[in-house]
Amino acid sequence: MAVPKKKTSKSRRNMRRSHHALSAPTAVEDKKTGEMVRPHHVCLKTGMYKGEQVIDID
Repeated sequence: MAVPKKKTSKSRRNMRRSHHALSAPTAVEDKKTGEMVRPHHVCLKTGMYKGEQVIDID
């Protein structure tokens, strides 16, 4: 079984983990309503996607 020969330093461990940070989800402003919508997702307020009515909103 493989066993590390030396202890990994805090610096090296943290440098490896530098890519693990979470990024905020992107959002774009809807042209008609002005509401923030995630790209490539249906606008839940209007039910529109790519200019087509996808969901019937009452």
